[in-house]
Amino acid sequence: MAAYLIPCLLGLEKLVGDEVKKLGLQEVRVENGRILCRGTPADCARLNLNLRCGARVMLVLGEFPARSFEELFQGTRAIAWEDYLPRDAAFPVKGYAISSQLHSVPACQSIIKKAIVERLKAHYHMEQFPETGVKYQIRFSLFKDSAAVCLDTSGEGLYKRGYRAVGVEAPLRETLAAAMVLLSRYRGRDPFCDPFCGSGTIPIEAALIAKNRAPGLDRSFDAQKWGFLPAEAWLNAAEEAMDKEFHGTYDIWGGDVNPQAVAIAKDNARKAGVDDTVRFEVADACSFHRDSEYGQLVTNPPYGERLLEKQEAEELYRRFGRVWRDLPPKWRTLVLSSHTEFERAFGKTADRKRKLYNGMMKCDVFMYGNV
Repeated sequence: MAAYLIPCLLGLEKLVGDEVKKLGLQEVRVENGRILCRGTPADCARLNLNLRCGARVMLVLGEFPARSFEELFQGTRAIAWEDYLPRDAAFPVKGYAISSQLHSVPACQSIIKKAIVERLKAHYHMEQFPETGVKYQIRFSLFKDSAAVCLDTSGEGLYKRGYRAVGVEAPLRETLAAAMVLLSRYRGRDPFCDPFCGSGTIPIEAALIAKNRAPGLDRSFDAQKWGFLPAEAWLNAAEEAMDKEFHGTYDIWGGDVNPQAVAIAKDNARKAGVDDTVRFEVADACSFHRDSEYGQLVTNPPYGERLLEKQEAEELYRRFGRVWRDLPPKWRTLVLSSHTEFERAFGKTADRKRKLYNGMMKCDVFMYGNV
């Protein structure tokens, strides 16, 4: 059995844990900022292709105490690196240290690299390694004097679905957009709207969820080039994912006052293969209106970082709040904002709030209705 570590944005742990359980992985443990689980080598492909909210998929090669550089060196050298890295492998090292005696990340990188080289020297009988071949990104974490050494199977973060080549200002990560859609409990049945759609990330993620389309089908992953993982696992995982797709008619809409943003959103939807599922229009959120009894409104309006922009954002929230109150009462609404005065400006206290992070920016999801 292989051990996997899936980091995620703070606040999304339960959602990612539920995704991992749904895929049938074993011994799933939800911790702050990460999920641990066990599965087969083939599950590496299934996790990468299917996870909507996880940041990346890491194969755990070793976990051990690391209170000193000697312990870090010996623990790393004890890993059977020759089972994973060919003689021409490129193996850069990245990582972080939190609440540990070993707090210098560059020093830890150097120790881990040296330990791997010493192990590979003994196996391949080489003094130097050209690192001209396939990349095997090594990632380590040091937390409370305990080290985890992993291989990053994803390469680029899982938020890079492959459909958003061009964005607009202050884009929302796809993983966070998908999380907001899931938190709204949207499953494709009701109308779904985003009146501040920008480059279309939230409606596109809603369309992928409605169709049950695996978000990683249109991109590649570093581990696809690794010799020790079965090549057929990726084809099997893609076929399994496509077999589970739904085909129906959905009411998913995105609007924005910026015609350029709407044009980009339409192009992104085409690249994601959901241009037949989602509609984008140039529209003012402050004149938003819907008659249907049920629906989900999930959006990420401008926050306003500088003083003047904050004042403009508050005025926007006030105007949007007035039209929002005309929506039928059974609509569910989720608004992501870092603005501390959002509820006051919007004109209604949220029924529930949830802290999330948009990159390094602390935000709240303000939830209204039965969510």
